[in-house]
Amino acid sequence: MEIKKAEFIKSMRQKKDYPDLNLPEIAIAGRSNSGKSSLINCLANNGSLAKVSGTPGKTRLVNFFKFFTNTSEFILVDLPGYGYAKVSKSEKSAWTGMIEDYFAVTENLKALLVLMDIRHKPNDFDAQMLYYAQYRCVPFVIIATKADKIAKSKRPHYVKGILSELGIEAGISTVAFSSADRSGKTELLSIIQEHLGEVQI
Repeated sequence: MEIKKAEFIKSMRQKKDYPDLNLPEIAIAGRSNSGKSSLINCLANNGSLAKVSGTPGKTRLVNFFKFFTNTSEFILVDLPGYGYAKVSKSEKSAWTGMIEDYFAVTENLKALLVLMDIRHKPNDFDAQMLYYAQYRCVPFVIIATKADKIAKSKRPHYVKGILSELGIEAGISTVAFSSADRSGKTELLSIIQEHLGEVQI
């Protein structure tokens, strides 16, 4: 799969804001500051498509991006980052509500990419997101981000550690990814293509 172009479509705060574009969707979830915006920009070959911030909790809406590939089109859905402590309980509740609203209304979701910093152990929020995906019967892929911070030879060990902490057996799709050196990008695009139901070309 080759990404030709990507563009921002709209943001969703409530169910009524959902843009039913009748295209397959790939959603991205992860803790605040896990690298969601950087991953989107890397996939899109556009450093300014999604706003990147050093301040956790930047994504406060459900954001929709349309990706144009060499074979088709799909929607990439950026869910609010979770687990950021320095916000009010009411704001955390609002983020959770937006995520639940998205899952409740979408009929086109093909897979959920769950981002986790390769350097850190997953926490309860990560486990809850995976449980939620399983509850909704949504296939998920674990993306171990910021992989450039770890020696290439040690990355499989760190990814295995994440799976072990989550109690996940081998067989789940995982990618060690870095937006800095673009490692894992080709593998991730192939996984996305597979979940979109497209034939590898």
